[in-house]
Amino acid sequence: MLKTTSLYDGQIEHLLLDNGKGNILDAGLLTAIRQHLYTLGRPQLKLLIFEGAGKHFSFGASVPEHLPVQVEVMLPGFHALFRELEDVGVPTLALVRGACLGGGFELATWCGRVLVSPSANLGVPEVTLGVFPPIAAMGLRWRLGGNRASELVVTGRSVGAEEAVAIGLAEDCSEDLEAAWRGWFETHLLPRSAVAVRFAWRASRAPVRQALREELPELERLYLEELMACQDPVEGLTAFIERRKPDWSHA
Repeated sequence: MLKTTSLYDGQIEHLLLDNGKGNILDAGLLTAIRQHLYTLGRPQLKLLIFEGAGKHFSFGASVPEHLPVQVEVMLPGFHALFRELEDVGVPTLALVRGACLGGGFELATWCGRVLVSPSANLGVPEVTLGVFPPIAAMGLRWRLGGNRASELVVTGRSVGAEEAVAIGLAEDCSEDLEAAWRGWFETHLLPRSAVAVRFAWRASRAPVRQALREELPELERLYLEELMACQDPVEGLTAFIERRKPDWSHA
C-alpha cells in the first residue's frame, strides 16, 4: 500500500503510493503515510518525494468515505496529514504521471516542487460531485494566485502537463522524471547543510503553516457543518458511486 525507500544515505525519503490502479487515498493509505512521517527524525533528511505506482499518481480520496458519518472521520484525518507534513520540516517533491485528481492533486500540489510527465492530468473535480476541496481552496493560492486558484476549484476542470507548467501548477515537465528530480536534488540540495535546508524551508513555508492553523479549521467546519447539511453533496457522491448522472435539487 505504501512503499518507502531511503536514498542518498538517508538524505531523501521516497514514498510510493501503491494502492491499486488509481492509488486511492483511502483511510488505510492515509494512515500508513501519517504513521511513516512520525519515523522521519533523522538529522540528514533533506527531501520527501511522493510518487504514484503505475500509470497514475492518484485518483484522489475514497469517494464512499466522503459520505455522511464517514466524512466526519475522513476529512479531519486527511487534513492532519498536511499539518504533519509541515511538522517534518523538510522540502517536498511530487512526481506526477497520469491522473492526479482530488485529494491526490491536493497532496501533490502541496509539495514544494511538482514535476510532471507529458501524460499528467491534474485537477480537483470535487464540485462535480457536489462538494469542494478544502486544502486546494486554501493552498492553491500559494501556487497560482487567487483568481486562477478559484477558477480551478469552482469549475473542477483538469489541466494537462503543458498547461500545468505554464500556469505554475508544476515546475517542469519531463519524459524522465527520475533524471529530472535527481538532477535538481544533486545541484541544489545535496551540497547544502541539512540544518540550513530545514530552517530555510520552515521560514519560507510560514504562510502555509499559518493557513493550516487559522484558515483550515473554518473550511473544515464549513464543509462538515454547512455543506453536508445540504442535499446535493450526498446526491452527487451517491450518483458517482452508482455511475449515474446526479439529479441536483440545488438545495
